[in-house]
Amino acid sequence: MPALTTTSDGFHLHGEPFRIISGALHYFRVHPGQWADRLRKARLMGLNTVETYVPWNLHQPSPGAPLDLDGILDLPRFLRTAGEEGLKVLLRPGPYICAEWDGGGLPGWLTADRDIALRSGDPRFTAAVDRYLDLLLPPLLPYFAAAGGPVVAVQVENEYGAYGADTAYLEHLAQALRARGVEELLFTCDQADPAHLAAGSLPGVLATGTFGSRVEESLRTLRAHRGEGPLMCTEFWVGWFDHWGGPHHTRDAADAAADLDRLLSAGASVNLYMFHGGTNFGLTNGANHQHAYAPTVTSYDYDAPLTECGDPGPKYHALREVIARHSPVPDEPVPAPGPKLPRTEVALGRRAPLLPYAVASVPAVRGADPLPMHALGQASGLVLYRTSVPAGGDGLLRFTGGVGDRAQVFVDGAPVGVLERERGEETLPVRLPGPGAALEVLVENLGGVNYGPRIGDPKGLLGPVAFDGTALRDWECRPLPLDGLDGVPFAASGTGPAAGPAFHHGTFEVGTPADAFLALPGWTKGLAWVNGFALGRYWNRGPQRTLYVPAPVLRPGANDLVLLELHGTTAARAAFTGEPDLGPPRA
Repeated sequence: MPALTTTSDGFHLHGEPFRIISGALHYFRVHPGQWADRLRKARLMGLNTVETYVPWNLHQPSPGAPLDLDGILDLPRFLRTAGEEGLKVLLRPGPYICAEWDGGGLPGWLTADRDIALRSGDPRFTAAVDRYLDLLLPPLLPYFAAAGGPVVAVQVENEYGAYGADTAYLEHLAQALRARGVEELLFTCDQADPAHLAAGSLPGVLATGTFGSRVEESLRTLRAHRGEGPLMCTEFWVGWFDHWGGPHHTRDAADAAADLDRLLSAGASVNLYMFHGGTNFGLTNGANHQHAYAPTVTSYDYDAPLTECGDPGPKYHALREVIARHSPVPDEPVPAPGPKLPRTEVALGRRAPLLPYAVASVPAVRGADPLPMHALGQASGLVLYRTSVPAGGDGLLRFTGGVGDRAQVFVDGAPVGVLERERGEETLPVRLPGPGAALEVLVENLGGVNYGPRIGDPKGLLGPVAFDGTALRDWECRPLPLDGLDGVPFAASGTGPAAGPAFHHGTFEVGTPADAFLALPGWTKGLAWVNGFALGRYWNRGPQRTLYVPAPVLRPGANDLVLLELHGTTAARAAFTGEPDLGPPRA
């Protein structure tokens, strides 16, 4: 029998009544040196459980490879740490997670096969999922409740009713979990909509809802779908995420607290989404595509109770007060905000232009037409395309099929324009100096769509390129995954204005490491690393203006800052500050 069982209106844990008061905390969005701190603060807010997704694409970036369970991906360590803090765990292993995560967590090597019907009973898809579970579950089973561990429930898929209605596929996933030793309670979660719940749930499996408001209405919908059993909101949205070029979303703490009180007063269980959002480090952010493509920013602060840097915010205190009305809250002081690095200026006086470096160091893959990113065996980062033009003059450069997702175009090394997927741009007026001129196109994957039918959309140049109707052939394609900085040929360059794509390097001194925020006034767009740790993307489009730097990334003494700036800067200087700037709140 599972440790967590259901009754006609609630849960029992080891035979005793138990209400789940949980919060989402994604281990892969938090530096592992900070897991214990975040989990402790979850317990102190009154949570008895934490929830996490599992990103398949991060754990297995190439097919047939063993699962990566090291560092920020050491899920067994995270589960063990949660258990040591006295917390139970809701595990959501996918295969699809959404989560505003690159590709919704599905690996790029899988979604690149356009013949596979994703999230369905297609045997090619279910076989890949089975192989994934074969690797994932054995190292995790010691942390399940059946073995005395903290994991008390496991999700079958994720908001599937918003995507499909293949019940046989959901049954396959449930059976696959059971066949591999999962004895714990299984659950599905869907938006609190009758059609979604009908399509996304399974007989004999707990059906839960996702919503952030209209509590009474949503609970009635859940009860209408299942006449008895626990009522649970598996994603109670206390905030929201941001897109580049959009507003910074916040939710009033009193409003969120009032809705949580309604939910708990109704006797329901809850998982706060998010308790602590964390960060889309590196190139891991996802994107949405409804009317247009919209990539998600680096910060996943989510206006959550625990801020991106792990400080209790106003919502932490407001929700803690609500929880205390319905469940015991530890009689311990709420932690104070953590220390922050004093303002530290950095001069980035060494530089390495990107395009010459790529041409000199990355072997070219040749094609008559440009090859999309997946054909180059690459899931994220940049691709540099290069060819020679057969004629000169003024005309239109046409990219058949568009770009995925943002293309910077250069002629003989000089920038001539930018094309962006979110604007549906496919043509660019240019002047070519004459036959033999070098045409280079630097394409950035801004993040894979994480929700809806466009998951797995290709990246890079997505079709032939022509100039005034004449096809341009014989392309050199150079993949730049940006998964390391080894071999970048930095040279002294000064700290004045700089134009063109280039790596910039500087050093700075730290006394005692502490959390910090990297401010980049005057810079345009790119990616930042501190001591080789990829912080994520920056973009002066906003709303986000600073990047979070976890204290464990820093070290006493000399530290390194590297920026890959894709356009230019007014001055090669940056600063670490003690305050985040995620943009003005949405009006």
